[in-house]
Amino acid sequence: MTAQYSDTADVILLDIEGTTTPVDYVFGVLFPFARDHVADFLTTHQQDAQVQTDLQWLRQEYETDLAQGLSVPDWQETEVTAAVAYIHHLIAIDRKSTGLKSLQGKIWDQGYRDGTLRSQMFADVKPAFERWTTAGKQLFIFSSGSVQAQKLLFRYSEVGDLTDFICGYFDTQTGSKREAQSYHKIAETIGVATEKILFISDVTAELKAAQAAGMQTLFSVRPGNHSSESEGFAAIQNFDSV
Repeated sequence: MTAQYSDTADVILLDIEGTTTPVDYVFGVLFPFARDHVADFLTTHQQDAQVQTDLQWLRQEYETDLAQGLSVPDWQETEVTAAVAYIHHLIAIDRKSTGLKSLQGKIWDQGYRDGTLRSQMFADVKPAFERWTTAGKQLFIFSSGSVQAQKLLFRYSEVGDLTDFICGYFDTQTGSKREAQSYHKIAETIGVATEKILFISDVTAELKAAQAAGMQTLFSVRPGNHSSESEGFAAIQNFDSV
């Protein structure tokens, strides 16, 4: 089922993975890059205050996992690199962890700046950004990746710097993407009623939360996505009809 964009929306809120960017770029390029470089990064930047904050968040998460009886890699040594095995574990299970996502963003920053990384966008993304902006729509991003990682992804893309099109970014510090309250907070931050916001994502659980908050929704069906089952949500295969 295809859907046409509703003119009643003043704001377009986008997921990244499976919506603007192929899933394979995230799982096949970004995650392995972070995994392979985390040990060297921690060794070099272990005294940075922001890195220490990330490690504190990760340690709290580790202690919570232990308290819940989960099987996790050992992290008992005091050396900063002792966290590597646990970080690898979180990357492998794609944990939506604020500490992990923040640390990954810092690792990716170096890769983007030195040209090792160039983010992939679906071919219709840039034209859609141009069309929406010309029409006076505000464009925002809501992703489990850190705000820093989101900005890097859109700044260092294969089709050029797209950040001028984007009015703002939201990550898990706003809240879970599967909770309606997160979408209420986004609307309050933007200063727009939820019913004036169109949220596009490839995850129906996220669409259900946005819909519960009163937002308009579209399900993104892209090549390589984990699921094409829209569960009744209006679906699009690209942004051409939006």
